[in-house]
Amino acid sequence: MTKLRYYAKTDQKPPEPGLPPAIHSEFLRTGRISRRRDDWLPEERRYLTYEEVAEKTGRKLENAATTTHTRLNGFHRSIQFPKIIFHRTLANSPHLGYCHVTAAKTNFAKFADVKWSFYIANFFSEIGDAEQFFEKIQTQYSRMYFAVAIEPDKALKTLKIDRSIRDNGLLFRTHDPKEALKNVLKLGAATPELRAAIDRL
Repeated sequence: MTKLRYYAKTDQKPPEPGLPPAIHSEFLRTGRISRRRDDWLPEERRYLTYEEVAEKTGRKLENAATTTHTRLNGFHRSIQFPKIIFHRTLANSPHLGYCHVTAAKTNFAKFADVKWSFYIANFFSEIGDAEQFFEKIQTQYSRMYFAVAIEPDKALKTLKIDRSIRDNGLLFRTHDPKEALKNVLKLGAATPELRAAIDRL
């Protein structure tokens, strides 16, 4: 795979067509050196390191997660989610990443007390197995919202995807932010009446 290169975008306007200004004659006429940016050569393109790109990506993802969390908790006082925001970027493509927004537990279909986590990614993909969680990454959609069932991994003392719910542990996946909010709110709703009200949104 070709290694990607990233560069900093500048707000510099392209030079207007025509003859370049005669800077030397201006100096001879006035005795002053021009300090205007457009009288000098355009700046060289500055390439970013993968760490810089990952930092920018993480900042954008965490801002989106914070806004989403505020919207979720602003819906109804009986539906409140903890704010657990952290992000990860993909190793060889640091402009792509995902961000954890919140986690909770709910009764899901015939399962009771299902623990789950809600994420936002800045790409769309299939959810794969443990070896490669994201498969067939597509960038035509700007975001992917998804929730997965989780369970404790006693051996590693961490959390892992609960694949007893579904093969990939996925509770929902969408690129539509409104549909994502409704799905998360329904997972957090305690009563059928509240779920019905969310469905009517």
